[in-house]
Amino acid sequence: MRWLRVQGPSTVAAARSAARALASQLRFPDPRAEQLVVAVSEAASNLQKHAQDGSLLVRVNHDTDMPGIELVTIDSGPGVRDLGKALRDGQSSAGTLGIGLGAIRRMADLCDLYSVPGHGTTLVARFWPEPRRPAIGCAGLSRPITGEASCGDIYGAFHAGPLLTGVLCDGLGHGPLAAAAASEALAAVAEAPAEEPSVLLGRVHRRLSRTRGGAVAIAQIDGPTVRFAGLGNVAAWILAGDSRSGMVSVPGIAGHQARKLRQFEYPMPPRGAVVLHSDGLSSRWDARELPGLVTADPLVLAAALLAEAGTHRDDASVLVLKP
Repeated sequence: MRWLRVQGPSTVAAARSAARALASQLRFPDPRAEQLVVAVSEAASNLQKHAQDGSLLVRVNHDTDMPGIELVTIDSGPGVRDLGKALRDGQSSAGTLGIGLGAIRRMADLCDLYSVPGHGTTLVARFWPEPRRPAIGCAGLSRPITGEASCGDIYGAFHAGPLLTGVLCDGLGHGPLAAAAASEALAAVAEAPAEEPSVLLGRVHRRLSRTRGGAVAIAQIDGPTVRFAGLGNVAAWILAGDSRSGMVSVPGIAGHQARKLRQFEYPMPPRGAVVLHSDGLSSRWDARELPGLVTADPLVLAAALLAEAGTHRDDASVLVLKP
């Protein structure tokens, strides 16, 4: 997974090359691979022409038995006032042909755009070798601190019967050692994701004693209930409509310092979402300023929050659960 900050024509070419290479690795049929490359090129060009601090990501999606490719763009530009108009061919705010967003929408298996004036724009598109449109109930994003190749934040989500368990670990510090600690936390949860979050957190705490440690949050959705256990500075929220409520973590560092681990239960609102994010995203974002975001695709929600609250001065990650 590699983020590209789109700042000129050379970055557009790099994005196009990355998409072509990924499609080749996943053995996309040539016509489908070309559609992906065109979509990525259009998205990158759109960022170059219209956006402020625009970034683009192309990565593999493993949500189905057949791997696909996801395209994500975020920016901190002026936003789009009329999303429907922006997605129609022939619309442009820079005197160009304006075919980019409409073309992406036609070629992708899924294309979703979220924008609020003054809060930038988020674009998500998914491509599979063969047409499909699966229901996806969880998604996340991570981005390393500027200058690092590896991210010390890791997230994961696991289905176990009716349960959906999500974990996010912010490894202490940055770079490969932080990433190793976070990977150990994820592996500990993966062993038995149906266990209660407090039990899982205890296992993570023991396993991370061999590493530099980190902050960990574990949320488990079981129908109308969210069970949660957290240790350290990972933010955990329940979104409902245009409001949010926090979940409680105890102070400490997983692997090294912890008071008594505690588990809490919260009601899971219908059509709500659970969001976990590291301190690479400010907790000051206001759900009221992002109307309708909770109804968006989980990856759109994650990307919009990264654009709204993320910083390049720290590793950043966000996980969204929408069963």
